[in-house]
Formats: sequence, C-alpha cells, structure tokens
Amino acid sequence: MTMSRTPLYFAAMAALILAVGFLQSWNSALFILNFGLISAIMSLGVNLQWGYAGLFNVGIMGFVALGGAAVVLTSMPPVKEAWSAGGGQVLFALLAGLGVIVGAVVLWKKLAGVKARGIILAAWLIIGFFVFRALFDPAVEAIEAINPSQTGYLGGANLPVLLAWPVGGLLAAGAAWIVAKTALGLRSDYLAIATLGIAEIIIAVMKNEDWLTRGVKNVNGLPRPVPYEIDLQQAEWFTSLAARFGADPVTASSIFVKLSYAGLFLAVIILIVLAMELALKSPWGRMMRAIRDNETAAEAMGKDVTGRHLQIFVLGAAICGLAGAMMTTLDGQLTPTTYQPLRYTFLIWVMVIVGGSGNNWGAVLGGMLIWFLWVEVEPIGTWLINLLTSGLADDSPIKAGMLERVAYMRHLMMGVILLSVLRFSPRGLLPEK
Repeated sequence: MTMSRTPLYFAAMAALILAVGFLQSWNSALFILNFGLISAIMSLGVNLQWGYAGLFNVGIMGFVALGGAAVVLTSMPPVKEAWSAGGGQVLFALLAGLGVIVGAVVLWKKLAGVKARGIILAAWLIIGFFVFRALFDPAVEAIEAINPSQTGYLGGANLPVLLAWPVGGLLAAGAAWIVAKTALGLRSDYLAIATLGIAEIIIAVMKNEDWLTRGVKNVNGLPRPVPYEIDLQQAEWFTSLAARFGADPVTASSIFVKLSYAGLFLAVIILIVLAMELALKSPWGRMMRAIRDNETAAEAMGKDVTGRHLQIFVLGAAICGLAGAMMTTLDGQLTPTTYQPLRYTFLIWVMVIVGGSGNNWGAVLGGMLIWFLWVEVEPIGTWLINLLTSGLADDSPIKAGMLERVAYMRHLMMGVILLSVLRFSPRGLLPEK
C-alpha cells in the first residue's frame, strides 16, 4: 500500500509547486523547490539516526551550521594580510591547546593510583590554558584589525565551492563523533542534552570568533557552482535563447540559475536516497533495525550496539552537514545569526515525523511538504483574511489586526499538522514497511 501511495504523494507535491509557478511566479516555485530539496536532505540525515537506530538528536542546527562554515573555509580566498599578521600564531596556539588536552589525557592515565593526580591534572590544565590564551589572543586581535569592515578574518582555501559540500559533511561528522563518543553509552536523554549543547556551542563560536567566520558581520559573496545572472544577461547565446521563448533576459537568467541549482540538488538527493535504500536492504540495515527494536536482544547476539550507534550517528550528522553547505552555497552568504533551533531542529523533526520515520521516501516527502507549507502558509493566510474581511473597510481595526497576526499562522499550522498526523497517521504519510 505504501508503494502505491508514494508516486501519488510526490505527484501531488509536484502539482503544488507547479501551482505556485502558475499562480505566483516561477522564481517563487523554484525557491520552494531548491530549499525543499535541501530540507529533504536534512530530513534524510535525521531519519538515518532516528528511523534506523532510534537516536534522538536535537542538535541538528549545529551540524548544519558547520556545513555552512565549511563553505567559507573551503571556497573563499585567503586574506594574505591577515595570515601575515597572525595566521601562523593562531595555528600554533591551536596546536598548543590540542597538546594540552592530549597531555591531560596521558597524565590521567599515567598517574593512575597517585593520590595527587587530580591536583597535578588541574595545575596542568590551568597553566596550559594561560599559555594558550597568551598565544591566541594577540594573534586574533591582529587578524581582526585587518580591514574589519570587509575582511577581519583569515579567509579560506580558495578551492572549488562544490568541494565544500563533502568538507561540510566531514566537519559535521567530526563534531558528531566527539559527541557520540561521550554520550552514546548513556541513556537517550543524555544524548539529546549533549547534541543540544554542542549545537549551541558551535553557533556561539561562529557568532563570536570573527577571525574564523567574521562572526555577526557575515561573509558575503561566496563562490557559486553555477553562472551569475549578470553574465548570462550579457551572453549572446542566452539572450537569443530567452528571446526565442519570449522571456525577459533578467527573469530568464534568474530562473536558469535556480534550475541549475535544482539539477545539482536533485543529483545529490538521488545519490543519497539510493545509497540509503541499498544500505537499508542490506544485512547492515537489518542489523540496525534489530538494534533499534531491541538493543538487549541484539547485544545478546553479539552485536556491538554502541559501535553501531556511533557509526550511524556520525553518518546522519554528515548528511546534515552536507545539506548545510548546500544551503549556504545557495544563499551566497554565511549568516550565523540565522541559525535558529525552530528552523533547523524543530522543523526538521516535523518533516521526519510527518513524512514517515524509517522510510527514506517519506523523509523526502516530509521535507518538501513541510517546507512548502512553511513558505506558503503566510501568503495563503493573507489571501484568506482579505477574502473573509472583504466587506470591511481597509482601515478597519479588525482587518488590520488579523493581517498583523498572519505571520503567526505558519507556527500554528505546523502544530496543527503535527497533531493531525500523530492522531490520524502516527507512523507518517509514508510509514516504514
């Protein structure tokens, strides 16, 4: 039954996007499509963790943000003046800090059984902290003083922007490994607390460490994997093609760019879904579901439950990091203040629950549908209020008050949809087989 419903649901989703194109604009429709595809990839990452292994991750925002930071660190050109002012010293300070941490671990093991082990370790960490700050702070001040209105940071590696997408996945996977090694052996609520904490730490670092990602001053002008609109408008082949279809070159260039992004995103999501479907139907996938359904029985059969949880948690976070890098590339800028739990954690969970936990196609459907509603509920609500209050004067306080509150409809709608699905289809629109 699920397979018969899948094409129907996706056809309905395509019809909704086409309706936006015909009734509003094709730019709006492609905007929904592109961000819907990225949201679907985030939903796939969470579905891998929760639907396959039952791991509750509420730090999705942090892994997505790491993907966005990867675009800056990978594709932006390096700021030579900043590197000359303090780049080498910052790297040395970071290595010194890492050395202090490694040294603390070694000391803790070497001093086993020594009564003063805690005092020695505390002294080592305190001295190491002050040494690190003495090296790090002057270098950061020197870097951030280099043309702070435009740069004030080290820049990136000046590599192709498409390379930043897998790098974003690797950064998120590294952070997930650190969290998972600490919290996966504990109860699920500890994992939720750990992921929430690491997400807030990541966002705090991105907002405050200007030398790394410019903080709240944002990084603009990120490279693109597709042509720029102005270049298309000046290209003879494109202007003649637009004239052949009777389209304005400016509008046509914007649509062409969005279609190019959509092609890239579709290729990525198809590869991810195919890989996840093959994995789900493999012995590894059956083992993961057995662990999810009964950890005790799986452990009794000799399965390494904690190791497999670590594996799948890292893979899911990597997919979220990849999606974060794709989203920042599409935006063309990194804005740390826009990473909010409502958008990048709660909404992604709604997508997974509504689509169908444990079903990859359900995760894709949920990502597309919830993003469509998140964007379109407000204009639809405005139209509906105008229709219902058409008999009132334009300066009517009732009409004005309702229009002022229309922005709240998207939050109300998300709650209504979530409650409705949990009541009438608790396993989602496309449940797991």
